[in-house]
Amino acid sequence: MDLELKHPVALVPTMGALHAGHASLIKIAKKHSEEVVVSIFVNPLQFENPNDFSSYPKSVNADSELATTSGATKIWTPTFEEIYPNDPEIIASGEIGNLFEGVHRFGHFDGMLTVVKRLFDLVQPKFAVFGEKDFQQLFLIKRMVAQMQLPIELISAPTIRDSSGLAMSSRNQKLSITERENAGGIYKALNLANSASDLTTARSQLTKGILAIPNFLLDYAEIIDGESFALAEDSTVNCRAIVAGWINGIRLIDNMAMSNLGNSK
Repeated sequence: MDLELKHPVALVPTMGALHAGHASLIKIAKKHSEEVVVSIFVNPLQFENPNDFSSYPKSVNADSELATTSGATKIWTPTFEEIYPNDPEIIASGEIGNLFEGVHRFGHFDGMLTVVKRLFDLVQPKFAVFGEKDFQQLFLIKRMVAQMQLPIELISAPTIRDSSGLAMSSRNQKLSITERENAGGIYKALNLANSASDLTTARSQLTKGILAIPNFLLDYAEIIDGESFALAEDSTVNCRAIVAGWINGIRLIDNMAMSNLGNSK
């Protein structure tokens, strides 16, 4: 393992197949530290489907080029044995880890927290940057850092979207042009919900917009309290719409703060 780093370090954990969304995270990390580590590790512990793990897109050369041009000073591609030299100590994601994404991806968040903690242990970053697209993941990482009192400043970065509004994801490359255009309907549905001035209408508009997307198999579309992951109520201050589903076997997730409800931010 070659990790001779100049501290303080800003870490951007990834599973590779980097795109403009990752580039934005790296650029944000660069604003916080001269030393920016981009880790590329496809973590088997967070895949409930072995086929999904084995088929996860890989593009090491292109990843290295994008990371470097975006400001990374170290592209780290650890092996499984480096991350897990012994039986991994699984970090439980708890009750919130069993909601929404957790319902449909059993054990995903336990595996995610386990690898993030190992990356933190090995890199010892002062800063770590994560995108808001994976909002439940970000929520759980923030909670882990707080509960374990880790000396890390977490930086959340806004979702980067393509021209259709589709949130950028490594899995998007598996979508056809038509499927990508259809998937842009998720962003339209979120905006439709965000145009509402009351929670009941927002939920109705979100559902209406999602059901209008061709060939979209819905897992959930809900408005939650972004501070607790409880279902939003009329009195909720930080309302956030979250959506997940499938197009042609490709999982898509997205979210948006509901700026007209409560005092969302």
